[in-house]
Amino acid sequence: MTPEMENAFTAIRSEYGPDSVVRVEEMMAAGKQRHPLQGGAKWILPGISRQPWHDPYGHPELAPVVHAFEANHAAIKKELEDAWADRRAAFSDYEHYLTRQSDWQALYLFRRGALVSESAESVPTAFDVLKQEAVDTGELCPLLECHFSTLLPGASIAPHCDLWNFSINLHLAVGIPEGCGITVAGETRTWQEGKCLLFDYSFEHEAWNRGTRPRTCLLVDLWHPETTVPERKALVALITGIRTLLGEG
Repeated sequence: MTPEMENAFTAIRSEYGPDSVVRVEEMMAAGKQRHPLQGGAKWILPGISRQPWHDPYGHPELAPVVHAFEANHAAIKKELEDAWADRRAAFSDYEHYLTRQSDWQALYLFRRGALVSESAESVPTAFDVLKQEAVDTGELCPLLECHFSTLLPGASIAPHCDLWNFSINLHLAVGIPEGCGITVAGETRTWQEGKCLLFDYSFEHEAWNRGTRPRTCLLVDLWHPETTVPERKALVALITGIRTLLGEG
């Protein structure tokens, strides 16, 4: 670790106790066992349940986020449809860390550690819910993002693992045609408009749109509920430091 990372870890231990970041330190050590379907993930925090799919309402700290998005689905869908029709320039090819796809479009609400203020004009309801229920409460993982994810007809996302297991992915189904699906760790599910899915995307997953119109979900990267406050602080310091070293900003 760099001196800056070491100093951050020391400060966290001082505030929360000497064992408060043990799991993060274990994560950094090589040779830790993982589920075979997490093989492509970069970081696996030990002690996190090896559970691909989660009940969206099953975690008390995340349930308010789920309920707020679902309760506002109608307004969110209308604003998204208007933005897609009138402000298409606000959308961009989605840049996954593994690839970039022109048939996978994104409208970002949170990116690079901050809210995307420009999106408040296009999709104010989703922006406000995100800010109030996920950002202001500290449930959003600031290392990642929140965006409307639109798969065009015929598009597919190849099987892959995302970077780590210490955050968890929430999908609000905004506009879902027939012929769409998602598989996580070998189990396939479909989205139901106005409802949320929640899964650990360190497990291998893929998605597709075999329908005739775009499929849109609002994707929200939340802290995994089995992580602690000091671990979250340590993980932010660690990953931010690594990105700085790699010149990723």
